[in-house]
Parts: sequence; C-alpha cells; structure tokens
Amino acid sequence: MLRYGADCWLVNTGWVGGQYGVGKRISIRHTRAMLNAALSGQLRDVEYATDPIFGFQVPKACPGVPDHVLDPASSWPSRELYFQRYRQLAARFVDNFKKFDTAESREVEKAGPKL
Repeated sequence: MLRYGADCWLVNTGWVGGQYGVGKRISIRHTRAMLNAALSGQLRDVEYATDPIFGFQVPKACPGVPDHVLDPASSWPSRELYFQRYRQLAARFVDNFKKFDTAESREVEKAGPKL
C-alpha cells in the first residue's frame, strides 16, 4: 500500500439506531453511496474524525449518506449505551488477539483498539 499509494477503506455495514433487535443494518443504498464516494475520490477532501477506540479516520460527511450513519453513536437512544457496547466489542478484539501473541504480533497489537 505504501509503495503504490493505494487507499484502503473499511466500510461499516453494521448497526445504526440501536443494538441488535432495536436498530437495523446500514442500508444497501447507504453502503453503495459510501463505496462510490470512496472509489470516486469524493472522500479525499472531506473532514474526518478519529475513532476514540479503534483510531481509524471516519469521514464526517459523505454524499448520499446521512450524518447519523457515519456517527452511529448519535443514532442510538443513548450514546452511553453505544460506547458501553463498543468498548465490549473492542475488549473481544483484544482478548482474541492474545491467541496470536508473538514478538511480531506485538507491533500489530499496538494498532488495535485502545481501552
């Protein structure tokens, strides 16, 4: 990626509006809009926010996608509940990664979630 300057995008197709049973999956229409914006270069010059736990950059705006889809915590009934669940998810990543504990993996581990 560094050698050729390739862009890499992680597209959230998870839940908005609440946890499983309350919220719903991000619509295919919004997913397609995010993919089209990423592939066409429309996301190169937008403002980004840093995810507080995983550290990746999240666009604050995307053509054809409501802001609450890009900021899932804002669509949940409670931001506190959202971040509680989000931290639980991150903890599962951390616990799972312990299975791969080697000297080489520690560098990768540093890029993982921060709890």
